[in-house]
Amino acid sequence: MSLWTRRKFFLTSLASSAVVGAGKLFGPAPAVEAAAPTATAQGKRPLIISSANGLHALDKGMDVLKKGGDTLDAAIAAVTVVEDDPNDDSVGYGGLPNEEGEVELDASCMHGPTGRAGSVASVRRIKNVARLAKTVMEKTNHVMIVGEGARRFAVAEGFEEINLLTEHSRLIWLAWKASSSFNWRPGIDSPEWKEHVSSIFSGDEEKIAYAERVIAHPPTGTIPCMAVNEKGDISATTTTSGLAWKIPGRVGDSPIIGAGCCVDNEVGAAGSTGKGEENIKISGGHTIIEMMRKGMSPKDACLEALNRVAHNYKNDKKKLATFHIFFYALNKDGAHGAASLWRNTYNRSHHAAYAVHDGTQARLVDCAPLFDDVGGDT
Repeated sequence: MSLWTRRKFFLTSLASSAVVGAGKLFGPAPAVEAAAPTATAQGKRPLIISSANGLHALDKGMDVLKKGGDTLDAAIAAVTVVEDDPNDDSVGYGGLPNEEGEVELDASCMHGPTGRAGSVASVRRIKNVARLAKTVMEKTNHVMIVGEGARRFAVAEGFEEINLLTEHSRLIWLAWKASSSFNWRPGIDSPEWKEHVSSIFSGDEEKIAYAERVIAHPPTGTIPCMAVNEKGDISATTTTSGLAWKIPGRVGDSPIIGAGCCVDNEVGAAGSTGKGEENIKISGGHTIIEMMRKGMSPKDACLEALNRVAHNYKNDKKKLATFHIFFYALNKDGAHGAASLWRNTYNRSHHAAYAVHDGTQARLVDCAPLFDDVGGDT
């Protein structure tokens, strides 16, 4: 497979520039089981894990593993289901946009057997950015391509350009924009704003409640996914539409190798969701890998990363309560674990959980919380 030279990329990009999708948003929450310490410590292969919004997608990844496919192909097969899903507004098609109403996507991947990596950031109009990150890894001698250059590279490689903003996400963005017009702030009711939002959603109370929640607590929705096969080879990917209503060009941890995605085929893999800035500051993915290398379980390694986040705030719970962050880890033996800064999810409807598929069926397992308090905004 030939690598792209800088000159070839420039010329092809120049020519191409002249031619121009968790579970369902309003569905019932699936049952969550408590982590099984014995099974988790022992591990099982093949195995694939992700954040909770990948629960319905892990079958695709496990199918790849059971057929002897590559672990990175398995992880990307799973997250592609979520990227394609217009009802998941945290990833890919239908993701919540930036402050200007543009959906910008980020993704990264690492292939354990070869130690290679690929990443893209601030990509517009390209839906499957996890696969695009893999294409960067395979077709270039770069690790990261961003913005307009990443879009042109995608088009040159045959990716389809589409409008990523669904009507659902557009309406929520309009409601968010209107919040400043009515001097509305999260936690303060404004009858005028509520009336306006009701008109936007034609009185649909369920959609109004959801819009209010994501405007008050802008989601940092993401899906990291890690897979290990029977031989112990391991790979991972992380894909996201980033922080809702972000400044255009803002990039979180998802495309940052060593933060939102990290793999060492001799040890394991790690990923994250939540406030990416906090993860970047501690190189969370790398931290977890190194803790597992020293013998920590995946769960304890994730908790150590959270401890470092909390330490940056001197464990001040009032300051820490302004955000949420989760870490996920899988080692090469198939042992897995995850941890959350707070016990609850941002909407306080259920405990933080992650998705696991061990070859039988996908299920949700509770994350280990650093703090038991009901806190955390996103």
